[in-house]
Amino acid sequence: MTQKAFAGPEQPLIDDLVRCVHCGLCLNYCPTYRVTRLEPESPRGRIYLARAVAEGRLELNDDVIEHWDYCLACRTCEAVCPSGVPYGRIIERVRVQVMRHHPGPLRRRLFYWLAFKQLFPHLGRLRFLARLLRLYQRSGLARLVERILPGRLREVHSLMPPLPDRFFDPPEVVSARGERRFRVGILSGCVMPIVFAETNWATVRVLAENGCEVVIPRNQGCCGALNIHNGERDVARRMAKRNIAAFEATGVDYIVVNSAGCCAAMKEYGELFSEVETEWKERAEAFAARVLDVNEFLVKVGFRRPTAALTGRVTYQDPCHLAHAQRIRSEPRQIIRSIPGIEFVEMRGSDLCCGSAGIYALVQPELSRRILDEKMGAVRRTGADLIVTANPGCQLQLLAGVRNCGLRAEVLHVVELLDRAYQAEARAPAEPEPVGAGR
Repeated sequence: MTQKAFAGPEQPLIDDLVRCVHCGLCLNYCPTYRVTRLEPESPRGRIYLARAVAEGRLELNDDVIEHWDYCLACRTCEAVCPSGVPYGRIIERVRVQVMRHHPGPLRRRLFYWLAFKQLFPHLGRLRFLARLLRLYQRSGLARLVERILPGRLREVHSLMPPLPDRFFDPPEVVSARGERRFRVGILSGCVMPIVFAETNWATVRVLAENGCEVVIPRNQGCCGALNIHNGERDVARRMAKRNIAAFEATGVDYIVVNSAGCCAAMKEYGELFSEVETEWKERAEAFAARVLDVNEFLVKVGFRRPTAALTGRVTYQDPCHLAHAQRIRSEPRQIIRSIPGIEFVEMRGSDLCCGSAGIYALVQPELSRRILDEKMGAVRRTGADLIVTANPGCQLQLLAGVRNCGLRAEVLHVVELLDRAYQAEARAPAEPEPVGAGR
């Protein structure tokens, strides 16, 4: 089956495609081009293919789609493009067309159906699966299975993080410590409450410490970012509407998000309704205007700088959807540098993708690993005890990299590091507390 041109709503916009002047300034910032040195694996190559399909010069077939599949949608190219090409919007719309008109082999369709229609929109199902995985890990069966799996499957299996003993199950409202400055909602998310429960708890504690009454609506759900990035926008719209309605009912001043990918998607909810179900567009844009990344929020409102010292060498990995999609770079660094005793070391290429990119490490494990290897080389050169980032996908990927490379380094979210500093104040230690793997 082939399709000579994109069809129906949510096609890549011609005005977006023709903005690319093929200058090539994006090439050495593109993770897949850096690894392969192939033109079709570059942003301008993929845009050329999209324009050719849109104009009917190329068929929408497996050979063309393969090059779009290799894209991480990290949007690094978008941040450095002198012509302002909105690459994120282009690749997301391209993938909508692929899913609607050429969804690929049965195994791919089955995987996407399971992930994007049966799991992420249903948090209860995700939790049930997580409990089974936790039992699998605790039983010791996981270690046995990993030893007998063939190479590629072993790589994918190794990405599974150890699940915590308890998931994130907070009260619906947590009071501010001291005088209330703001009433904020937080997105608890889909992966975060079951894989990184402690990051969510740290987020609540840090916000409360900074005078926020924190609201966690029980009827919220997954933000839909992974659906959006992979072309399943119809389901993503249902997920977005659920969150818009849930947070509208709370009367919060801001909606604070500790996952860079989720936050970027929520800030762009208006785009979801620009051509389909347009009656929701105004509500989506009003919602998006109140969404802030947790680092962005803390710096915007003025966070309390900790007084207790931590010791250790810290480096920072910029999540792509924080640095490139949201253009938030300085705020996490301001928070890290505010902690007494920390030795902060910049990583070379800190804003290059680590190779996680949502489900990319699962569906493109070989290329993901090659990108991660470059990243871990940069981490090793810093000599850091602690790698700090601000997105769960990056945390998972960096944890895998640390294990694979045999590094003695811990991986944390920025807000967890700040939370540790606040907790160290409460304990009032005589000596600065160490951070990192030796803690």
